[in-house]
Amino acid sequence: MTFIEGDKKQQNVLGEKLEECSNNPLTGWLRDGCCNTDENDHGVHTVCAKVTTEFLEWLKEAGNDLITPHPEFGFPGLKDGDGWCVCASWYAKAVEAGKGCPIFLKRTHKNTLKYLPIETLKKFAIDLS
Repeated sequence: MTFIEGDKKQQNVLGEKLEECSNNPLTGWLRDGCCNTDENDHGVHTVCAKVTTEFLEWLKEAGNDLITPHPEFGFPGLKDGDGWCVCASWYAKAVEAGKGCPIFLKRTHKNTLKYLPIETLKKFAIDLS
């Protein structure tokens, strides 16, 4: 796993070093494979989700199409099972609608806690032992 070295702000929701989310497809606000963030990330792309077809279809119907490829932006379009840094606000809406998909807590940035409590996130976690 790749970590953001030397930057204490880039921690996961467990207060540990943020782990890599996905390099295939390449994700992250900074397109570095991690769900780290900065002051320019107004979408707060901090939830490392293992997307499902149901989640993607719900997002598309709600106005956030992550299925359709946009090669002009280097976006391949997502499919069931892909890892992706999802906007925290969209993930919170999906949870509220009963459409939350599995997530990786060790790969989800701590800023996500501004949108959802850790107890809710743990219900969708697939990396807790």
